[in-house]
Amino acid sequence: MTQHFTDANFQEEVLNSKIPVMVDFFAEWCGPCKMMGPSIEKLATEYAGKFSIGKMDVDANDKTSGSFEIRSIPTLIIFKGGKVVDQHTGFQSEENLRKLIETFLK
Repeated sequence: MTQHFTDANFQEEVLNSKIPVMVDFFAEWCGPCKMMGPSIEKLATEYAGKFSIGKMDVDANDKTSGSFEIRSIPTLIIFKGGKVVDQHTGFQSEENLRKLIETFLK
């Protein structure tokens, strides 16, 4: 199940996570974000317990999205040990998302 990250829970759920975390910075009005939604949901369930995957609405959480200088959406940032280890902007296929996740599970 996809997590919902907010300005309030970002430190605890993302930066303090013991497992890698992929944050999908999105907005409700974003077409490519909606297209990626089902893949994000599927992979979050598939990798539960090994890799945390969640969404952050940039319109509702401008403090965090601003601190990571999110200018285009969708933007995916992968965190490991509280640090940014990878970042991608624009639509990503399910295959590409899976490859990204697998890279950081090694």
